[in-house]
Amino acid sequence: MAQQHLHIALVGNPNSGKSSLFNCLTGLNQKVGNFPGVTVDKKTGAASLSESLIAEIIDLPGTYSLYPRRQDEWVSYKVLLDQDPDIKADVVVAVADASNLKRNLLFCTQIIDLKVPVVIALTMMDMAKRKGIRIDIAALEKELGVPVIAVNPRKNKGIPQLKKAIEQTARPSDTSPVNDFIDNRALADASIAGVKEQLPWLSDYAAIHYLINHESFDLKKTLQQTIETIEQKNNFNPTKTQAEEILQRYGRIREIMQKAVSEPDPLQKTLFTEKLDTVLLHRRWGYLILLTVLFLLFQSVFWLAQFPMDWIDLGFAKVSQSLALSLPNNRWADLLINGVVAGLGGILVFVPQIMILFGLITLLEDSGYMARISFLSDRLLRSAGLNGKSVMPMISGFACAVPAIMSARNIENRKERLLTILITPLMSCSARLPVYTILIGLVIPKTYLLGFLGVQGLVMMGLYLLGLVMALIVSYVAKWFINIKEKSFFILELPTYRSPRWSNVLPAMINKAKIFVFDAGKIIMIISLLLWALCSFGPGNKMQQITQQYEQMKSQPGANMVVLDKEFQSAKLESSYAGILGKTIEPAITHLGFDWKIGIALITSFAAREVFVGTMATIYSVGDNDEGSLLLKEKMKGAVRADGKPVFNLASGLSLMIFYVFAMQCMSTLAVVKRETKSWKWPLIQLFYMTGLAYLMSWLVYQLVK
Repeated sequence: MAQQHLHIALVGNPNSGKSSLFNCLTGLNQKVGNFPGVTVDKKTGAASLSESLIAEIIDLPGTYSLYPRRQDEWVSYKVLLDQDPDIKADVVVAVADASNLKRNLLFCTQIIDLKVPVVIALTMMDMAKRKGIRIDIAALEKELGVPVIAVNPRKNKGIPQLKKAIEQTARPSDTSPVNDFIDNRALADASIAGVKEQLPWLSDYAAIHYLINHESFDLKKTLQQTIETIEQKNNFNPTKTQAEEILQRYGRIREIMQKAVSEPDPLQKTLFTEKLDTVLLHRRWGYLILLTVLFLLFQSVFWLAQFPMDWIDLGFAKVSQSLALSLPNNRWADLLINGVVAGLGGILVFVPQIMILFGLITLLEDSGYMARISFLSDRLLRSAGLNGKSVMPMISGFACAVPAIMSARNIENRKERLLTILITPLMSCSARLPVYTILIGLVIPKTYLLGFLGVQGLVMMGLYLLGLVMALIVSYVAKWFINIKEKSFFILELPTYRSPRWSNVLPAMINKAKIFVFDAGKIIMIISLLLWALCSFGPGNKMQQITQQYEQMKSQPGANMVVLDKEFQSAKLESSYAGILGKTIEPAITHLGFDWKIGIALITSFAAREVFVGTMATIYSVGDNDEGSLLLKEKMKGAVRADGKPVFNLASGLSLMIFYVFAMQCMSTLAVVKRETKSWKWPLIQLFYMTGLAYLMSWLVYQLVK
């Protein structure tokens, strides 16, 4: 028997258990992409409903009603109104939280009135039972006029019954309810009739939505004009219609709740969740607990990611070494080793941080605490033009700006989301840590205040705090220049606390890693190869002359090949296009206390900030031995200018640290910003404002300290 294919749209309120049901139905047969034209994740998966029926399930973004406000709500809305050209749902599975049934029924009844095939999946029955709520499934099903199936995705309960209900609902013989859930004609009778003359297959309720949002639909110009004429002719008022509809629905929902639901006395003792919130949302203790949780999150990313990052670094070093020994010494081998392999290493070294960070965030979201973090931080961030949902991208930015910017997708307001993306790279990420460490060791004395407060540690902490404070200042200023007129409502549901679903963690980690590697990775590789070319080639025959000169020196008796190789690489770098760029920008960076060699490091570390250390090692001809880091510091300490003054002193060292606090020197971040904003405009603005800020603050510090 040939298998039939069915398309199912999975919808529901946020925190209703929709994602758990999706994972239960599809298992590992999932794909993640993006909806066309938006940065909202598109999750699809395959599920077998029976031997002859295969379903493709799409997990639509959570939404509270059919009146969309956020970008992700518009995605769900257009699918349900049959306005998405890529997604045509045969059956809609509406997920409803049994412990908050009254609120969830608003969305469910709106979908029912669209007259599309609907099955209600009732989740959180165990939570409803703990709250003392009893639901008569048969009575609820009778009142709604569609199948209602109680499910528990965590324990795989009710799933066979749900699959059977979907299969039966998809049959052509089954029809949608004849009667509307509410009297939609009473809202706008003449206007509805006018739209249905043009589109007779629409339900009365769908016609109302065409009247309200037809400008956002992909309709023919003549039809758009006709609907607009109907609106004006009948004085159709969208706001009034929406308000009257909601009142009608909640009146009808109240009747259903009385017939099908038994609720406890609201004055009964509070649940564990409410008791826990009295501590976690306390005006003083709540913030202390929040800081502790964020500190542990921040440190865990460092602790847990350090070893796999080191293994990846070591692995690519071994691969490069093996290729260098086995391949002939020519330009193609150099391109492969220092261009392609180095570029791949620069991409994959971020993967452990991305996976661990999103794994930990998934656990926080599943437990219900993530919503509390946003709630507690909203007041401070709102004064800077942000809102509480900006806190996690900002905190995540201390580990790596790439996953942090990706996590800004859950911010509904476009202006606040854009502001969050623009300031997140000002958080001192782990890539800055090698730069801070070597510069602090060079110019900050290893002394202690009060006998136990290390000055070097205080400087390190000050650099991190400086980035955070400047991010809030930049956001406060930028909010006056970003002309997006969109009201900001920080409406946040505080979900109940529950045990995290560990089975969701690994798929979330893998999906985020894939997005980074396959999307941002393409741009990173291109820029890596460009940087390799700049460091490998030079104008005229200068590079050839240097090669011949060192070949002659190597042929002399007693020549120290190791030393000559290091000097040869340093001389080639100075004569390359990158070296020439360093010499070219030297007049501009002299006022910051930098010389041309530091200028080369500023250019090469555009690929990644930690490249600064490697560039310094090459320039100062430091080899890879057991005392490599010590020798590098000693060489940098001994570096002098033409006038005999040291290159690295307190003034130039602090200036360089400040430059790295503020400068946008991370091509992977720019690539992700371009992907998230769908434009090169914002990454370019980010590049120029951060570089300008870095230059100004670095100049100011150098002038004050020198």
